Amino acid sequence: MNYNLKGNFKDIFRRLIKRDFSGNTGITVKNGIFQFSTTLFGKIGSLFFTAILARLLMPELFGLYSLALSTITIFATFSEVGVDSTLTRFLSWEFGRKEEKRKARDYTIYLGRLKFFLSFISVSVLIISARFISDTYYQKPLFLALIAGALYILAVGAASFLRSILQASNYFKGVLYNEIIFQVVRLIVIPLLILFSLKHLFSNEKVLFFIILGLGISYLASLIFSWFSHRRKFEYLMEEGEKISPSEKRRVNRFIIPAAATVITTIFFGSVDMVMLGRFVLSQYIGYYRAAFTLVAALTSLISFSVVLLPIFSRLKKQQLEIGFKKAVSMTVLSSAVLFLFVFLFAPLLIHIIYGNLYEPAINLLRVFSLILISTPLLSIYISYFAAREKPAIVTKRLIYSLIVNIFLNVIAILLLKNYGDLAMVYGVTGATIISNWFYLFGLIINKKRKFK
Repeated sequence: MNYNLKGNFKDIFRRLIKRDFSGNTGITVKNGIFQFSTTLFGKIGSLFFTAILARLLMPELFGLYSLALSTITIFATFSEVGVDSTLTRFLSWEFGRKEEKRKARDYTIYLGRLKFFLSFISVSVLIISARFISDTYYQKPLFLALIAGALYILAVGAASFLRSILQASNYFKGVLYNEIIFQVVRLIVIPLLILFSLKHLFSNEKVLFFIILGLGISYLASLIFSWFSHRRKFEYLMEEGEKISPSEKRRVNRFIIPAAATVITTIFFGSVDMVMLGRFVLSQYIGYYRAAFTLVAALTSLISFSVVLLPIFSRLKKQQLEIGFKKAVSMTVLSSAVLFLFVFLFAPLLIHIIYGNLYEPAINLLRVFSLILISTPLLSIYISYFAAREKPAIVTKRLIYSLIVNIFLNVIAILLLKNYGDLAMVYGVTGATIISNWFYLFGLIINKKRKFK
């Protein structure tokens, strides 16, 4: 079958209209739609959740919450380090066999034990270092929130592990349902906990404790729902397995290492700004920064097509892939430019409607951050392209370089702008984030021209 770009998109629309999801192509289309819906629902749900939290907590407490969650997320990363993506890769292979799922159970148990061990280590280190992080490094009341982060890490880890099994089973509808449960529970439970805490005049530290605890409970609700509503997908765990050999274990471990490098680098790339700001600026300025960044991240998901494009790119031959890539870039540049202009012009309206008048200092931050609306969607296309060309190492290498640039620019910005006040440092860190993001994009552009002329 000749898979040209036009034919691919026509085939997708035809299948959508006729609800024809037969064959490998149909499965790819259906899974792409469910995964895109999951991402979109998650981003929109996060935006609503952030807006509610920002209004209830106001800038100072919202900044403390954002700092606590960013710190916990870093520790949570070390409990995952590529285990979930490795599980999806090896289970997909086993589930695709015509024979019985001989080793699926043992791959799951092996990686499950590894993840439990890593989670235990991450939680232990977080609890031990919580007092130092909150009182000595940040010098902010985050101790109880970091302690509550232990439950958060365990709940997130277990929920993402089950999600990987569903993805390997090609049951992306279940992943979407899990996301919906998490978002709904979070939108109900956490505002109630905040209102309860504020009504009883709890300290900021205790309010943050209840919020992080509520997030952990929300992930637990998603986990319980996943286990009981999709339990047929986990029945293979009850079957007799075939033990994986030492050589197969080494193969699994070799797959984890590059995946771990990518995961850890990505999280640090997205969190280093908060870690730097948390040390040097007052909490309310962190709140302004996070409000602007969260809004841009949510809007970016509206024009990021990587989830849909990757299956299509993977099926195209070299010349057709280049044609498809150029059309995808052209389409994304146009939509990104329109969205950039909209956000830049209407930033005051967006901030006032979503966050309220107290977040007015975030208006110009949002305007500066709007530059990411162009670079990030293009990044997702280039990443999909290199994945289709089976060159993920290029992406990882460029990401590491960009992280180093990001850290260097953050340090320089804070040192140079420290005497000009907190807001000046926030603008400096914002600039560092944007420059490193574009540096990442230009690095991939250069690599593509060199490797695939």
